[in-house]
Amino acid sequence: MKNFVDKDFILGNDISRKLYHEYCENLPIIDYHCHINPEEIYMDRHFDNITQLWLEGDHYKWRAMRSFGVDEKYITGDASDYDKFIKYAETLENAIGNPLYHWSHLELKKYFGYDGILNSKTADKVWEICKDKLINDNLSVRSIIEKSNVEVICTTDDPTDDLRWHKRLKECNFSTKVFPAWRPDKVINIEKDDYLPYIGKLENVTGINIVSINLLKAALIDRLNYFKNAGCKVSDHGIDFVPYKRCSAIELETIFEKALNKEALSEDDVEKYKTEMIIFLAAQYVKNDWVMQIHYGCDRNNNRLQYDILGPDTGYDSISNNAPSWKIVRMLDCILVNSGLPKTILYSLNPNDNTVIDSIIGSFQGSEAAGKIQHGSAWWFNDNKSGMEAQLISLANLGVLGKFVGMVTDSRSILSYTRHDYFRRILCNLIGSWVENGEYPEDYDALGQIVKCIAYDNAKEYFNL
Repeated sequence: MKNFVDKDFILGNDISRKLYHEYCENLPIIDYHCHINPEEIYMDRHFDNITQLWLEGDHYKWRAMRSFGVDEKYITGDASDYDKFIKYAETLENAIGNPLYHWSHLELKKYFGYDGILNSKTADKVWEICKDKLINDNLSVRSIIEKSNVEVICTTDDPTDDLRWHKRLKECNFSTKVFPAWRPDKVINIEKDDYLPYIGKLENVTGINIVSINLLKAALIDRLNYFKNAGCKVSDHGIDFVPYKRCSAIELETIFEKALNKEALSEDDVEKYKTEMIIFLAAQYVKNDWVMQIHYGCDRNNNRLQYDILGPDTGYDSISNNAPSWKIVRMLDCILVNSGLPKTILYSLNPNDNTVIDSIIGSFQGSEAAGKIQHGSAWWFNDNKSGMEAQLISLANLGVLGKFVGMVTDSRSILSYTRHDYFRRILCNLIGSWVENGEYPEDYDALGQIVKCIAYDNAKEYFNL
């Protein structure tokens, strides 16, 4: 029987073990999409205990604990950090098959040197081990990042952000490069209650009186240039579905004026505005040589009672099937005709979209960049073993897997860099199984290059890092 989370964890044959240990285990990490707070990186936050590292803001763990029947006071409430940890340990013991079981043990082993199992019987011991390591080994945010061998981090930042923490990080001697990433969701979501206050915020940071759609675009260009000067190389859009409903410049102006005057907007108004603004922004990404990421396919804040208490991003979201593929195709085609396509990464939260995405991206590739249009890594509800394998297999079936730009953490947790190791093991195991089955020759020059490129090289080249 195999030992749990040993050096050959997930690696099922000699080929996969050779690929992992000799070609990608020790490669640096390029985390081109995450939600880590740059202020915490600059301030080099220290933690008093493992609960602060594990349970602050981690809705993956919160969902599991709720499914186990844990009272909310032990999740987001006022229970002590120790009691919250004990409840998580009790939950984890029962979470067989959940990636949290793997991630948590990988993190305990890598950062705290604990080779055992976390459960209700060992929770006290693990609590003390982690507390001791946090104090005596100085496991701060920066030391964890350095211990993880992270070369580049791209955070997720609003266009109105002053990026002060990125600037300060650039001036200090921190070895990891931390770049901002442009996330303009608030200016896209014209139907939201906070849209008009956001326009006011955009006016304040640009000094532009935004009374027309052209002045809104001018303000966004101003902020795009600000981000570019701070080293930004990537944008990201988090949208329910990819919109596509065109309108004239006059109609777009009318829709914007209606929003400014607090008049009701129809669903058509909203989709037309979103379509035109994404087309406009994509043209700016082409000019700046930025990568455009699009995350779609999520129904957010499903539980209204809990949303009123806890707010967004607290674990009450789910997969949506409202993502018509023809709109994605028409949007990409329109951007291509209008300005040329930027490098683009498509992520759907719905795993049923894997083959759809892989068929779409093949229609828009270009010789100016290998793998120019990408099928993004398995995301959120899919970044588990079966979800990663499904995404990799689909991409391999319809594209060129060797040009895939690999894994992202997409996480708020500073310990989540073990997910890159998890992905690399799954990748090597999958490829190793193909070779063992005689589906690809046992040519380690070629195989080693493929896994090395997917784990590191492709992202470095794709994002011009």
